[in-house]
Amino acid sequence: MTGYLVSLFMGLVVGAAYGLVNVRSPAPPMIALVGLLGMVLGQQAIDMAKRRFVPSAQASIQRSLEQ
Repeated sequence: MTGYLVSLFMGLVVGAAYGLVNVRSPAPPMIALVGLLGMVLGQQAIDMAKRRFVPSAQASIQRSLEQ
């Protein structure tokens, strides 16, 4: 989590510096960034669903040993 916050903070600092010197940012257009956000959210949703609905192999082994 700390890495994400540092990355966000540094991005804000660099963005502000670019704004102060009136330099166009080399970042992709906003539509591309929204697409990347969608990709990240989709990936996280699948990972969360797998953890929630697909039992892990270790949990299955433990259940079979308990029976």
